[in-house]
Amino acid sequence: MSESVALDPVDLHILRLLQNDARTTYRELAAEVGVAPSTCLDRVARLRRSGVILGHRLRLDPARLGRGLEALLLVQVRPHRRELIGPFVDRIRALPESRAFFHLTGPDDYLVHVAVADPTDLQRLVLDEFTSRREVARVETRLIFQQWECGPLMPPTADGRNPATGSGTRPGS
Repeated sequence: MSESVALDPVDLHILRLLQNDARTTYRELAAEVGVAPSTCLDRVARLRRSGVILGHRLRLDPARLGRGLEALLLVQVRPHRRELIGPFVDRIRALPESRAFFHLTGPDDYLVHVAVADPTDLQRLVLDEFTSRREVARVETRLIFQQWECGPLMPPTADGRNPATGSGTRPGS
């Protein structure tokens, strides 16, 4: 696991603003957090170098691209051996329908978030790309009716509280 990075309140404010709008200019960021633009630029560069900021992404609406049906596929792989898993992971990540891919603990080995055109397209994907593979023992499908974006990912404070809400994250909070 990666080590956490020490962040001060200015860093946290910058991160919160960028998570809400990654197109915010350095001049706008600097004005909002109360530092010089050059200081803001240096801080963002340090956050990138340290791996806190991983990149910027363009979010697309799958429905407007003809992929209006989204689902979660729970996949069990047997045998769970590296020589089979590597090619499986590479193939699933390369599928244009794959949106997110997770390696899990528990009875299911993988969770794959997919976006497809319709139920027939989902059936084709499951049969042709998943269950036809020799290492796939089982696939369960869950349709996504609706999804919501959640707030910015901010580290808890030293006392275990969420800085955005003030709520506790420790037992009994």
